[in-house]
Order: sequence, then structure tokens, then C-alpha cells
Amino acid sequence: MKYISSAQNPVIKEVKALKQKKYREETGMFFIEGIRFVEEALKEDISIDKVLVSESLSDVNGGKEILEKVNARGCEVFLLPHKLFMEVSDTTNPQGILAVLQEQKYKIEDIYDNRNFFIILEGIQDPGNMGTIIRTADAVGATGVVLSKGCVDIYNPKVLRSTMGSVFHVPICFSENIFETLKDMKSRGIKVCASHLEGNCDYFDMDISDNIAVVIGNEANGISRQMKDYADILVKIPMVGKAESLNASVAAGILMYEVLRKKLNSSGTILP
Repeated sequence: MKYISSAQNPVIKEVKALKQKKYREETGMFFIEGIRFVEEALKEDISIDKVLVSESLSDVNGGKEILEKVNARGCEVFLLPHKLFMEVSDTTNPQGILAVLQEQKYKIEDIYDNRNFFIILEGIQDPGNMGTIIRTADAVGATGVVLSKGCVDIYNPKVLRSTMGSVFHVPICFSENIFETLKDMKSRGIKVCASHLEGNCDYFDMDISDNIAVVIGNEANGISRQMKDYADILVKIPMVGKAESLNASVAAGILMYEVLRKKLNSSGTILP
């Protein structure tokens, strides 16, 4: 374990720079924080570049145990005074451990399967929504999540915290041209279903096959006009109160679980 006491140390400067999207894109690196998050990275055998720990980590519940696991993996570990760790951290009350990781890159063509279930995100910009949608996609066993241009960076620290580790469980792909991606999906028999206030059927009536891509649009504007024209199915979520719309992550969760329910029923695992 190497000790760092200066904010001018290159390691400290590197981790601070990773808070910026531009530097993350240049290096292909990002960082995660917290005992549970680092433990999940170890469990999933994610490539860890380095680990920074605070001198106060041993005082935190589970701190000694996670350090033992990190050392057992053979990670390069740097020990920092708590005050310096606070400067590096992106959280208000850090637990005292963060890990620098290599970004996981997936190609959509590599993750197609026999019962495709994709979540397509068009212009999702809120970090909390993005993280929650990824977490829900993990929960329903989605094949993958596909991001269009204009979406918030999934390696934004706030997005990562919202995923609660699910960023390691579900493949996440970025599409340079979302409509070319959807064209390829359609050629493979994947039906494109988009949530829209002008949908011609309620979500519980939607006709889905084993292969489906659910599209969720931007928080303020919903899906684009081009996406609306491109979708095979436009579905709406009934609202009998006075709310004009639902939060994007809530709408995504409702649709994802309806797809899961229908898939389970079609496989013989009947749900209400």
C-alpha cells in the first residue's frame, strides 16, 4: 500500500479529472465509490486499475473486510489522509474507498439472443433516471440497454450511484445512429414499442412477441417525431388523476415489468 499526502500527486489529479466526462472519454476510465460498489466490482471480476482508501476506512462497518478482498485481488492500493480523500470523493459522506475501473464496452451485435428484450433510451438526461432505468433493466433481465446520442454519460458518478451496481450486470451499448440500430433490430424480428401519450393502446394490451425493444424518451419532450413514426407499437400508460405525465424512470419500470409479465406467462410461469 502506497501513501499519498499531497493533492499534487499525479494519482490524485487523475482521479479528480475523472469527474469530467471529457477525461473519462479520453482515458476510457471511470471511478466508483463505496464498500458495496467496490465489492460488486470484485464479485463481477471487473478490471480494477487502482484503489484509493482513506485512513478512516477501518472505522467503517465492513471497511477492513473490503480492504482484505482488494488486497487479495492484488490491486494497486493508495492510502490517503481522510481530508485528502474528501477532496477526491464525489460524495458528501464517503465511506473511504473508491476504485478506478476500465469502461466496459459492448457491441449490440454481440449481445443478441433468442428472446431479445432491449431498453432503448432516447435523450435521457437526468442521472437519477438513467441509473434507475439501468437498475430496473437489470432486475427484469433485459438483454441490454441502448443509449442514443444526447443521453447522459452512464459513467457520470451520479448515474453510477443510482445503478446500485447494476451497471456491471446488464450490457449497455451506445448507438451513433439510433435509427440504424433499430433498423437492424427490426431485420432480426425485434418489435419496437415506444411509450407515447398518443399511444393507440394501453400498455397492458400491447401485443409483444419474444423479441421486443421498449423505447423511453426524453424527460421533457418524450420520444422524437422520427421515433414516433419508426415505432411498431405506440403504447400509453393510463392516468386517471390530474398528472400530465409520469417520471421517465417510472414509465420505464411499468413497461419493463409488463413485458416481463407477458414473457413469463408465455413461458408457462403464470403471473396475475
